[in-house]
Amino acid sequence: MFRKPVIAALVLITAGIVLGALIMSNFSGGVDLGFADSGRSLKLGGPPPITKAQLDLGNLSGNFIEVAKAVTPSVVFIRVTSKDGERSMPRDFFHFFGPDFKVPEAPRSQGAGSGVIITPDGYIATNNHVIENAEKDGIEVTLFDKSSHKAKLIGTDPLTDLAVVKIDAEDLPVAALGNSDNVQVGEWVLAIGNPLGLTSTVTAGIISAVGRGNLRVIRDADGYAIEDFIQTDAAINPGNSGGALVNMKGEVIGINTAIATTNARYQGYGFAVPVNLLKTVSRDLITEGEVRRGYIGVRISSVDQTMASALGLPKAEGVLVQGVLDDGAGAVAGLREGDVILSINDKEVNAANELQSYVATQHPGDNVTLKIFREGRTIEKVVTLKARDEESRAVRAVDRGRGDAEDKTGESKLLKLENLGMSVRPLSAEDKRSLEVDKGVVVSDVKQFGEAFNRNIRTNDVILEADRQEVSSPSDLKKIIEARKPGDSILLRMKSPDRGTYFAAIQIPEG
Repeated sequence: MFRKPVIAALVLITAGIVLGALIMSNFSGGVDLGFADSGRSLKLGGPPPITKAQLDLGNLSGNFIEVAKAVTPSVVFIRVTSKDGERSMPRDFFHFFGPDFKVPEAPRSQGAGSGVIITPDGYIATNNHVIENAEKDGIEVTLFDKSSHKAKLIGTDPLTDLAVVKIDAEDLPVAALGNSDNVQVGEWVLAIGNPLGLTSTVTAGIISAVGRGNLRVIRDADGYAIEDFIQTDAAINPGNSGGALVNMKGEVIGINTAIATTNARYQGYGFAVPVNLLKTVSRDLITEGEVRRGYIGVRISSVDQTMASALGLPKAEGVLVQGVLDDGAGAVAGLREGDVILSINDKEVNAANELQSYVATQHPGDNVTLKIFREGRTIEKVVTLKARDEESRAVRAVDRGRGDAEDKTGESKLLKLENLGMSVRPLSAEDKRSLEVDKGVVVSDVKQFGEAFNRNIRTNDVILEADRQEVSSPSDLKKIIEARKPGDSILLRMKSPDRGTYFAAIQIPEG
């Protein structure tokens, strides 16, 4: 049985995703080991240093040399003196080492990372985790010519792990900023930065994946994050954070940010924030002093084949609207729970983080056009985005006043659905009060690795609807399931004590 070893390995890899310079390299000389509007007219970046006519993939070594020569001068070394001796660590890292693991305290600490020059007058992009907790006048930038400058913090965006600092200088070598929407899996890239204190280091690899999300590298207090990473196998180590991931035209396509590892060192996979997101965040930070980010106001999840079948979609595509925030932009535009967003402004979206990342490049007041699949037909909705602080944090509660949910059939109150790996029971009075529901059945047991378990259904969740029909008792659910044949998928509308209202799809096993 291979499931337990595989799951354990996955947990270790996930637990090992660490920010490239979160604990950053400590220096005492040599190499020490450490962890890895008006604004729209602002010109960021420079022209591509290498034209298409100059590309010669038949001479890959020569191409690497030309790109490294062109881009390395625009990548800087950032040294940070921290105002506190103990750095915060991501939850997964705590989990890996145990809850009591902490960096030894010191009166002050010093670490380092990388940055990319984005304007000739000294604006530099880097990661938020590289400069967070820096003390006043504690950020120092060393350029390729070895000159050092004190840097001023312009602004940070923890939700994308990006930041901008500024030095007083002119006519600096500026990196060309490419278009991360054009990045393709398999293309050659170089990672340029300062890993482990080794300044101006260049490594090569390919794009391993795009649109990588759900790594849980970034999270705010509400559990929200914008993760749409470019994945690469170019070697990235602590100190690379904030450095450039560039294509063979010498264009920056991403800012190196994180690694997947079990030992806090390179093990084959690095992750970079797409440059298109960097452009929007940097422009806002420079011109406004803060990020003005639009929000639709929905909870979303990706769609797999089982969910697509349950929804009546011809294929697995789009993202499912699991919940709509009261008075949010989506609610005002008429979005509903159960809608599937297929595209935004004609750009297809097939993962929740893809939609989040695109919306993150828009501003409050911007209009976006959503193509939506709803109950067998395709419609369009124009949404005027709102700022997040205008959005209601409470997900719309399940409609009330639908009648009495008590089981009046006189049959056994517990229904065992062996083929689905779960059991259900009627709602109790306490269930109704605590979950604010009037109808449904409670999932009383879930068999580990059964169909319900694998579809993320958990004990104490409430099934409100099945196949878009209200469920008032276990017998209601039984009738709906028995009306379907093996292999069919059933859409369930659920409510969880900690996840709110959501949709799940289960497939009736064959045989």
